[in-house]
Amino acid sequence: MKLAPDNLPNDIDLLKQLLLEASQLVASQYSEIAELKQSVQRLLEPFRLAQQQRFGASSESHNYQGELFNEAEVTLDEPEESTADDVSVSPKKRAKRKPLPKDLPREIITHDISEADKQCACGHQLTLMEQDSSEKLKFVPAQISVIEHVRLKYRCKHCDTKGTQANIKQAPVPASPIPKGFATPSLLSQLITSKYQYALPLYRQETLFKQYGIELSRQTMSDWMMKSAALFKPLYDLLHQHLLTQGVLHADETTLKVINDERVKSYMWVYCSGAEASAVLYSIIETAKANGLTPFDYIERCLEQLSHPNCDLSSLLPWRVKLGKA
Repeated sequence: MKLAPDNLPNDIDLLKQLLLEASQLVASQYSEIAELKQSVQRLLEPFRLAQQQRFGASSESHNYQGELFNEAEVTLDEPEESTADDVSVSPKKRAKRKPLPKDLPREIITHDISEADKQCACGHQLTLMEQDSSEKLKFVPAQISVIEHVRLKYRCKHCDTKGTQANIKQAPVPASPIPKGFATPSLLSQLITSKYQYALPLYRQETLFKQYGIELSRQTMSDWMMKSAALFKPLYDLLHQHLLTQGVLHADETTLKVINDERVKSYMWVYCSGAEASAVLYSIIETAKANGLTPFDYIERCLEQLSHPNCDLSSLLPWRVKLGKA
């Protein structure tokens, strides 16, 4: 029964009884609320754990990660603590910068003083004592060129004048990884390594080619990728056979989502073998790197050779190919 201020009883004992019942009801409700909160926490704990594992930061992250670019300011604002027992610590030696690779193309620019400055104040000529050198790294954007194949065709004029069958000879069409296409092994290798080694999507590569005035759609590049994969299939099978001859195999599985696949989970299986002759049956990029090869050079070499019908597959095994090191 709900009580309004107008219909409260005037009996003090009855009022005390109502107050006691109300207090007991409130205490009971508080207890019930506490139990419900505990139940909610127990139900939310697995959900929060799953969210943390899927979207949360790793255990190696730091709470000051967001202040990465304010590190100098934060450091300057921190007051220095002085103690009575300060210990003098010798400053750490600054690590020397690693020299640039010696095999890179080099352009040497010599800076000399004028002939007038080579004259000493005493009247004698200055002699060269020594020289100082410093290295600067220069970046040259990708160079794109066109290879035009000109096939000369010959005929016998004598046979033409006599009306006999003309004898015409011409050089054969050069082998190409994409027949009737303008893609060269180097271009395909660039597309493949950009996408699968440096995670550059095809639509961004399409934009890069537009900067050079080349209309190369992502649909065309995707078709080239599939045709290149078909060319690598015999080499893949040979690597597979090599793996099966090994005494020990290393395997790993990773789940991933596949478009237009009815299965809830799809699996990517990775198999690799020993150190002397390494093969990673998942990525031609990793196979090249496992054998100390530069992926771009190795893929280009494979595409050049796989374009020929009578290609020697054994010569393309990565541990037998001599190329630039990764």
